[in-house]
Amino acid sequence: MISRFELKLNSLLAMLRLVGRWMAVGFRALCLFLLVAWTTLAIHYSNLPWPWLRTVLAVVFASYAVWALCINRRRSVIGWFFGTFVGVLGWWCLIPPSHDRPWKPEVAVMPRAVIHGDLVKIKGFRNFIYRSQNDFTVAYEERDFDLSRIVSVDFFASYWMPGPVGHTFVSFNFEDSDPLCISIEVRPEIREGFSSIGSLFKQFELIYVAGDERDIVGVRTNHRHEDVFLYPTRASKESARRLLGIYLARMNQLAEKPEFYHLLSNSCTINMVRYANAAGNRERPFDFRYVLNGLIDQYLYSEGIIDNSLPFADLKKRAKVNSAAQAAGIDPEFSKQIRITTPPESN
Repeated sequence: MISRFELKLNSLLAMLRLVGRWMAVGFRALCLFLLVAWTTLAIHYSNLPWPWLRTVLAVVFASYAVWALCINRRRSVIGWFFGTFVGVLGWWCLIPPSHDRPWKPEVAVMPRAVIHGDLVKIKGFRNFIYRSQNDFTVAYEERDFDLSRIVSVDFFASYWMPGPVGHTFVSFNFEDSDPLCISIEVRPEIREGFSSIGSLFKQFELIYVAGDERDIVGVRTNHRHEDVFLYPTRASKESARRLLGIYLARMNQLAEKPEFYHLLSNSCTINMVRYANAAGNRERPFDFRYVLNGLIDQYLYSEGIIDNSLPFADLKKRAKVNSAAQAAGIDPEFSKQIRITTPPESN
């Protein structure tokens, strides 16, 4: 005779087995969905030269996947599905980055750094004069900097729309010259716009834009009408110099060998955090704000990397540079003007 306890135990075990089976089915379904979604998007964003053909092939694959996995379910048909996936994966892995594309003028020149001791010459230094977002005078030049005279590094956050995502970049300040502004960006081709999803599928190359703040900051505040915030960091002179050295080395490396931009592994904020950790000889644990980088200023505030001696809301209000930048225009004193009301670094 089975006791009441044994009945309850058997009932519990049966329920656990049922839950386990459903979890296994759900996990399998999720894996198949992600596999189908990835392959469909990889075809859509592939390097085939005809957009219409990429779209057609992506739709055909997705339709075939649904039929094979949900309707037909024969082993041979499912085998063809997985064979197609392996083929697309191999094709995608072999898509190479390139420096030889019809680039937009803003990203047409890859900057390089020529380093002799403390002296650095930046070639391909961008200093455009903008009349509007799409009307500008192209100007690439050479500019010299003395690493022994670096004094600090500033952090910028720029938002093209309200929300948790934006663009981040840095400026290195010197005793005897204008700041060196470096922005890690996608390198779009003519008539090509940014796509977050596309950036996960080798859609864009990467560029480190080195230039004047009147260009890199001014085009965002005065012509794109983005909200731009400037935060002086607490980095020491030695840390700022080490950080700049890392940026310059990566700039030269990228000029020699192209790379793809990737939203989750090779983007502005992800690389910025990576280089800051290397310069400071420390490794910070991953934080979700590295990806939702519109919140990265809050992270820097909580870590004490920027001034946290006053409430964050007050700091952010004072850090906004749009009014000062619009008043400065193309004034040679642009960099000084946008720092007049910015809170100084606090050690």
